[in-house]
Amino acid sequence: MTLRDELLKSIWHAFTALDVDKSGKVSKSQLKVLSHNLCTVLRIPHDPVALEEHFKDDDEGPVSNQGYMPYLNKFILDKAKDNFDRQDFNKMCWTLCFRKNLGQKKLFISNDDAFKIWCIFNFLCEDRYPLVIVTEEIEYFLRKLTEAMGGSWVEERFEDLKLELSSKQQCLNVWELITLVGSGQFSKGMDQPTLSMGISEVYQELILDVLKQGYMMKKGHKRKNWTERWFVLKPGFISYYVGEDLAEKKGDIPLDGSCSVESLQDKEGKKCLFLIKLSHKSFEISASDKKKKQEWIQAIQMCVNLLRLSRPAPHHEARQKRRDLRLRQQAEQEELELRMRELQTANEAKQSELENMRKALEEAAANAAEEEKKRLLTHTELQDRYRTELEREKMVRQQMEEQVAQKSTELEQYLQRVQELEDMYHKLEEALEEERRARQDEETVRKLQGRLLEEEAEKRAELEQIHLRQQRAISETEAEKQELEKERLAKESALQAAMKQLEELEQERQGALEQYQTVMKKLEDATNNTKSWKHKVAQQEGMLRLIQPGSKGPQKITNWGPAAFSDVELNLREKQWQEMKNQAAQAQ
Repeated sequence: MTLRDELLKSIWHAFTALDVDKSGKVSKSQLKVLSHNLCTVLRIPHDPVALEEHFKDDDEGPVSNQGYMPYLNKFILDKAKDNFDRQDFNKMCWTLCFRKNLGQKKLFISNDDAFKIWCIFNFLCEDRYPLVIVTEEIEYFLRKLTEAMGGSWVEERFEDLKLELSSKQQCLNVWELITLVGSGQFSKGMDQPTLSMGISEVYQELILDVLKQGYMMKKGHKRKNWTERWFVLKPGFISYYVGEDLAEKKGDIPLDGSCSVESLQDKEGKKCLFLIKLSHKSFEISASDKKKKQEWIQAIQMCVNLLRLSRPAPHHEARQKRRDLRLRQQAEQEELELRMRELQTANEAKQSELENMRKALEEAAANAAEEEKKRLLTHTELQDRYRTELEREKMVRQQMEEQVAQKSTELEQYLQRVQELEDMYHKLEEALEEERRARQDEETVRKLQGRLLEEEAEKRAELEQIHLRQQRAISETEAEKQELEKERLAKESALQAAMKQLEELEQERQGALEQYQTVMKKLEDATNNTKSWKHKVAQQEGMLRLIQPGSKGPQKITNWGPAAFSDVELNLREKQWQEMKNQAAQAQ
């Protein structure tokens, strides 16, 4: 599996987790954040300008996996080198997806163990999407896990699992695999620390490429003293640490095809010695017993041989062999199915040919018998047919006459209905015209009423002015009192004349109001008449909508009857009246 394929699997989990509604698309803002995080963990310089240009279009909607792949390949995967921390990369992708899928599940394992199983799944799963792990790889992983825990493999449990898988698709996704291990079905009798230790051991072997690890004594190069170290063997080197927690690393022993490992005799009180020879340096190691010594020598020699032959680690090679074997078996199965289909098709063709021949013989015999019967019954059939044709023709003629009569009746009814509809339309037009005239009369009366109200307001203003001038005249000096009295009498006579004129205007306004009520009565009658005709037309056609008169707001009522002015005008007139009243009071 190439680096690109390995990275794509983890990124696929992250992309799928961001797809909340499972529509196959993720919002652009989330993809921008994901791209930035990928560049960070892969140690690739992040180019936000290229990112913006890639997602620059008129569509503000989400982006599918296929739409994101060009940017992912060009700006991230093509620039990825093997100089980043894979565990940080996997941790980042795991953080995006595990809460969505495992947040509510209660498992027998910790989140760290679930992450390790997630990494193992990515290593063992098939190279097709959506990612699944087949039955063979599930068995391989569970066997490894059972061996790491020191337990014995129970074939019956796995057979039950295979039966469950066969009812589905003989595969599991990553969350089903984590649930299977976390449920404790294959670790019965084992406590949680043992299970966690087994998962860690399988993880170190398959993911971290740890072929062997353990405590041994190492001879120093300068002081020549023996110190206990924790050794970790990987395909290309041996690392040694102060303790098995790997907190403090003391050095590496690089391995290549020219390296060699050989056993040494006991010396300096040390037993189980062996020597690792490099081109420029040698390392003396002391194992705890002969068995561990032999295991370490064989493991190191195997790594050297793999480096000489440029072959991958054993578990990588074994995985590839299993995949190749599955592909060959699948190809052979497909070829066998193809041959079986071809044979079945040929057999069906032969059977069809024999069946056609048998049917042809039966049809020939039946045709001969039928011809004989036809020859004997031809005369009788012709007579019966002629009689039947005459009766049928008579029935058809009768049916046609009935249909013509029915069509004539329907045509007359249709013409009568059309005439009725035309009469209704004419009456409706007359009613609408009468309604329009009534509205015009209403508008004329309303204008007349408004004019009368304006004249009334002018007269009232004039009276107020006269009253104010009279009050100012009274407040003049005593010397002009006689003259002012005369003027007052003259003004009172003018006031009486204006009051008389005002009463006449009031009577005219009352007449206009009565005329307005008469017009409104006519308008109401015309409206009712229009509604009745519209109702009739709507029953006949179902397509006409009556034009209703507009709604009328509430009218203002004054001491002299309905007024034709608004609230604003009424407030303005009240304000002017109060000002004139105040001025008159000040003048007095």
